[in-house]
Amino acid sequence: MSDNKSFSEVLERFRDIAFYESFDMIVAIANGGIIPAAILNQRLNIDIHLLKINLRDAYQKAKYESPQLIAPIDFDFQGKSILLVEDRVKTGASLALACKLLEGARLVKTFAVNGKADYALYDEDCFKFPWLL
Repeated sequence: MSDNKSFSEVLERFRDIAFYESFDMIVAIANGGIIPAAILNQRLNIDIHLLKINLRDAYQKAKYESPQLIAPIDFDFQGKSILLVEDRVKTGASLALACKLLEGARLVKTFAVNGKADYALYDEDCFKFPWLL
C-alpha cells in the first residue's frame, strides 16, 4: 500500500469533484461503498440504496470466484438515473455485476474513491482509506 491519505485530503476531493449529470439516487455497493455514498449524500442530497455484493472477506481475500449478490434488491431503479458508488475498483468485477443487475435504469454512472470509474477521486496504488479502523 502506498502513503495513506488524511481524511481532510480525501474530503477535499469529494468537495471538488464535478458531476456532469443529475442523479435520482445513489446506490452504494455494500459494504465498501457505504461511507463514500454517505459523504456524497451530504453533498448531493439524494437517497441512498444498498446493493449487497460481496467478493472478499474482511482481510481482502476472495470468498467467491466472482462477485455475488448476497441479498435481494429492495428498491425500484427502473428508469432512474443512478450514481453507483464503490470504495476501491481493482478488477471492475463488482461494478460490472452491479451494472448488469441495474439494467433497466435510465443511466448508471460509476464512482470510486480509488480506481477506474466514470468519476474517481484517485486512480493510484492502493492506500488505506482514512475511515477504516
